[in-house]
Amino acid sequence: MLNEKTQSKLEETAKGILEARELFPNSSLADLYDEMAMPPELRKAHRANDAAVLEAYGFPKDSSESDIVARLFKMYQELAKI
Repeated sequence: MLNEKTQSKLEETAKGILEARELFPNSSLADLYDEMAMPPELRKAHRANDAAVLEAYGFPKDSSESDIVARLFKMYQELAKI
């Protein structure tokens, strides 16, 4: 369960992503999420959200994608034992 501060931070950063998308009403999601052409505002909003999610899970800020996946699977395995 998330504490109120963490939940608020996640909601704030998720809202930031939606607000960044709204800056480009004529762009499709494919356009917005083209790795080479992603608008800086959207990239910044996603980075803020990524940092908030890492913090919520207690993962180091410099976690690689493979580290994150490994930790999530380990957490799932622990939960599945219950």
